[in-house]
Amino acid sequence: MKKETVEKIIDLPEGITAEVRENIVSVKRAGKEATRQLKTNGISFKKENSSIVVIGKPASRKINAVVNTIASHINNMISGLENEYVYKLVIVYSHFPMNVTIKGKIIEIKNFVGEKKPRNAKIVEGATITIKGKDVVVKSHSKEAAGQTAANLENATKVKGKDKRVYQDGIFIVKKGLQEEKENK
Repeated sequence: MKKETVEKIIDLPEGITAEVRENIVSVKRAGKEATRQLKTNGISFKKENSSIVVIGKPASRKINAVVNTIASHINNMISGLENEYVYKLVIVYSHFPMNVTIKGKIIEIKNFVGEKKPRNAKIVEGATITIKGKDVVVKSHSKEAAGQTAANLENATKVKGKDKRVYQDGIFIVKKGLQEEKENK
């Protein structure tokens, strides 16, 4: 007999509380909060004891894939509250020394490949950036915010119309992932 629904249970670690309202899932821990609106047809959520249940109707391969994806998003939210997501980037130049500064919610890149007009990259809300010499570190409790900010930096310094083997200038992601516990202390 065929199943009518697909269910995925996400257990919450100790110290983390969750709230589910329609298609909005909020996860809290020690003053930090991650909220996400997960809008998908045929998917519903409910909170049972210390777990979140993602339910998909009708049971099919496609719905099963969506349920697993949403469960992964919720697990990423939980992981982000326990440790921050960190993206490490490196500023590389061989032709023209570039100057990278933070101005509010924008990162300004001056003198990139000798251009007179500065290039800008947006900092997504919730992400923090530190620049030390040629190293740039993007941190956030949200995987999406950290990843998008790092991608904005990388995309702002794409070289177009030149040989990439010769013009290797830019800002590049060299390491990404969760911050280790050793680094927190």
